[in-house]
Amino acid sequence: MQNKRQIYADRIVVKVGTSTLIHHNSKINSSVIKQLAKVLSTLKKDGKDVVLVSSGAIGVGMGVLGLDQRPVKISKQQAVAAVGQAELMQIYNEAFHEYDMSVAQMLITKDIIDYPESHTNVMNSFQELLSMDNTIPIVNENDTVTVSELDHHTKFGDNDQLSAIVTNLVDADLLIMLSDIDGFYSANPNKVPDAKLIGTIGEIAPEIVAAAGGHGTKFGTGGMTTKLKAAQRILKHNQQMVLTNGKDPEIIFNILAGEPVGTLFSKNI
Repeated sequence: MQNKRQIYADRIVVKVGTSTLIHHNSKINSSVIKQLAKVLSTLKKDGKDVVLVSSGAIGVGMGVLGLDQRPVKISKQQAVAAVGQAELMQIYNEAFHEYDMSVAQMLITKDIIDYPESHTNVMNSFQELLSMDNTIPIVNENDTVTVSELDHHTKFGDNDQLSAIVTNLVDADLLIMLSDIDGFYSANPNKVPDAKLIGTIGEIAPEIVAAAGGHGTKFGTGGMTTKLKAAQRILKHNQQMVLTNGKDPEIIFNILAGEPVGTLFSKNI
């Protein structure tokens, strides 16, 4: 059995992926959202600073609109995201209210990195929200005004990247990435039965990059490659990241207790 990890995290960013939030039948996974609200509310009440980066706007919108396939047309994706974002925030609002917590929606675009005034404005908002005792910011990309064509300068590319950027922006100690996989494997465990879970990664070496590949579900856009890119950004800023399965959000407590779950990306190993 692995030794306990040294995890010191007073400010935490939690990223939850679409595949964790939404069932294969396009229905919202309400039990995960309720558990997530419970865990994050507990952390906030224990004095931690918490930011949630949530995917799922398009996936939820697909469910609301009865769509079986993610739209291909950009403007259609934006419209579906607009429907889904409203529904998703309402679901989060109700879940967090059960624990006397409020949520704050933050829809951001990449200009927070590229333009000093935008950067200052979003940082001021984060600082005010994080100083509140009973409020948790929920961040998503503003899909209704960003486009993916030609690597448009307003778009992050995916919420894995966004979560790492937010972790950098708010100077968080730890990014916890909740996905539909237990961690980073030596090969795709769905294709290679004897693939091994890698407990700790200190640098994104070529063999690590080679082990990644593929995209996510029909609802989302993320894959292991995007998670490695996020981890690379985290390591560059001397922060820590844990990639783990989000089917039971209480695993966050295990991570903070130093238990060796998922894959820890950290230079301090």
